[in-house]
Amino acid sequence: MTPTRFSNAVLARATDATPSEADFPAVAPGSDYDTVRRILSFITHNWREQPTIEAIAEAAGATPTDVHHLFRRWCGLTPKAFLQAITLDHAKGLLSSSASILDTALEVGLSGPGRLHDLFVTHEAMSPGEWKTGGEGLKLSYGFHASPFGEALVVITERGLAGLGWVSNSADGGKVVGGRAEALADMMRRWPHADYHYDPVLTAPYAGRIFEPKAWSAETPLRVVLIGTDFEVRVWETLLRIPVGCATTYGEVANHIGKPSAARAVGMAVGKNPISFVVPCHRVIGKSGALTGYHWGLTRKRAILGWEAGQTAAG
Repeated sequence: MTPTRFSNAVLARATDATPSEADFPAVAPGSDYDTVRRILSFITHNWREQPTIEAIAEAAGATPTDVHHLFRRWCGLTPKAFLQAITLDHAKGLLSSSASILDTALEVGLSGPGRLHDLFVTHEAMSPGEWKTGGEGLKLSYGFHASPFGEALVVITERGLAGLGWVSNSADGGKVVGGRAEALADMMRRWPHADYHYDPVLTAPYAGRIFEPKAWSAETPLRVVLIGTDFEVRVWETLLRIPVGCATTYGEVANHIGKPSAARAVGMAVGKNPISFVVPCHRVIGKSGALTGYHWGLTRKRAILGWEAGQTAAG
C-alpha cells in the first residue's frame, strides 16, 4: 500500500501543531505493541508454516517464556491461539455467518462474549453542509495516547469522538507512515478548515474508554460523531453493526445498504473511515477470507483482530 503524500501546506500545518517531545511522555520503547509488531512481521511471512513459539521468540529477540507471557498479558491468548486467530482459515470461519450478522446484530441482541459487539456506541452524523465546508467553524481537540496497538491520535468535538488514528512506521505499513505530524496531517486533510486544538487532558478520557473493555458500558455509551458524505456515513453506520469476533465482506456491506453493485465504492468509504477501531473497518475482509488493505497498515489490522479474538475468548 502506497503511503499518502500530504500537500506541503497540510503537512506544515500539522507539523506546527504537533507537540514537542517535552510536552508529553513518549510511548515507552519496548512496549507490548512494539514487540507484538515485530512478531507479527515474522508471522505475516511465515504463518503457513505455523512457526513454533521458539521460532517466533527468536525473531522477536525474546525468550519463549517472555513471548508466552506477553500474549497472555496483551490479549489473553497463547501465542499458538493468537497465530490461529490471524490465519486465513480463521478468517474464513468468521465469514461463515457474515450474511446474517448485519441483519440481526441489533435486532436480536447478542449474548456472551459477543455482547461486546459495538463498544456500546451511540452515534450521530453531522449535516452534509458541515462536511461540505471542510469542517469550517468546527472546533476539534486532539491528543496522542498510548493504546494496545501503538500510539493513538484521538480527535473529539464537543459532541463526541470524531477521529481515531495511529502513529505508524514502515513496519505497520498502511497509508500513514511517519510520526505524529503525519498522523495529524491525515486528520487535517479530511477537515481542512476546522480549528484544531491540542488538549490531551480533554481527549484522555476517550482513550481510556475506547481501549479498556471493562469500561464498555451500556449505561454510559461512547458518543461518536460521523463526518463524511451521506454514502460514507451509511457505510460507517453499517460497520458499527459488526460484532467483535466476527467479520464481513465489502460485498455484504454493499448489499446491506441496498447498493449490491457498489462493493468498490464501499471499499473506498471503508478506507476513508476516520474513526479506527471504534467504527470497525478492520472487520471487513476479502470474500476469500484474505485480509485486504487497511489505512493504518495490515500489521496493525492483524494485531487488532488477534486482540479482539482474545477479548471474545475472555468474555
